[in-house]
Amino acid sequence: MSLTTENPRVPDRPVGNAHVPDIAPPGMWPTDDWLDEVNVARLSADDQIEVTTRNTRYEIVVTTPRTGDVLVRGGRYFPEFTAVHLLGSSLDGSSLKMRSVNVGARLEFAAGGRPVITTSVRAVRVLPVAASDGCW
Repeated sequence: MSLTTENPRVPDRPVGNAHVPDIAPPGMWPTDDWLDEVNVARLSADDQIEVTTRNTRYEIVVTTPRTGDVLVRGGRYFPEFTAVHLLGSSLDGSSLKMRSVNVGARLEFAAGGRPVITTSVRAVRVLPVAASDGCW
């Protein structure tokens, strides 16, 4: 069984020099039940997450759920699986939903002491280790 959530209607709108998903006013999280959220801390080691952003598809393997340590591959910064810390999701660059992947928000990683911020998440899919047999 896998969990898939996506929101193809999430357009980006320019705010200054940044693009902010058009799902909440800048600086405010939506007040819904977070149905479009995957919290890494609630997953198991070796669970796999597939994240599709506006520009890229990322493959993520959870290594330490409690801390958000993962292996990630995708985009220009991660051509091969790389050990990083998944910080969480942000809407405006100043508030962060820790260790979560949220549709409509940007995903933030810490890689080698520097931040890597993705474009807006369009879809997220979780493959529990039991369902994936360790393969993509």
